[in-house]
Amino acid sequence: MTSTKKPSYRKKKTAGFTLLELLVALAILALLTTLVAPRVIGYLGSSKTKVAKIQLENVEASLDLYMLDNGSYPNSLSELLENTKNSPNWAGPYLKSKEGITDPWGRPYLYKMPGENRDFDLISLGADNKEGGDGENQDIKAN
Repeated sequence: MTSTKKPSYRKKKTAGFTLLELLVALAILALLTTLVAPRVIGYLGSSKTKVAKIQLENVEASLDLYMLDNGSYPNSLSELLENTKNSPNWAGPYLKSKEGITDPWGRPYLYKMPGENRDFDLISLGADNKEGGDGENQDIKAN
């Protein structure tokens, strides 16, 4: 006796997702994005403001060290990085890199010596690069 196999006409199941499952997954991702993205963007803006405050404190401390070594504050922030005046008492660089004198938005800090109410003014104009503002557009000043 010979056995005869009947040909199988069943379709093999293929692994994968249906169109409905994909649409549901995309809808969930879109919902999460609309809920989470504004909060993440808000944290990013406030963190740049916090970074600017910390950087201003560091630059202010560097300016004070410069003044102690040289007897006066520098005319520009670049003097914290290089001895442009060829001062014999210069003991710098007082900052590690040029990034120390630029704010988190990529613009140099505004430095004015003498300042309006103190020896110097050190300011970042915030994200909008304009005077005034609030939130991440607020002006940030050294104490």
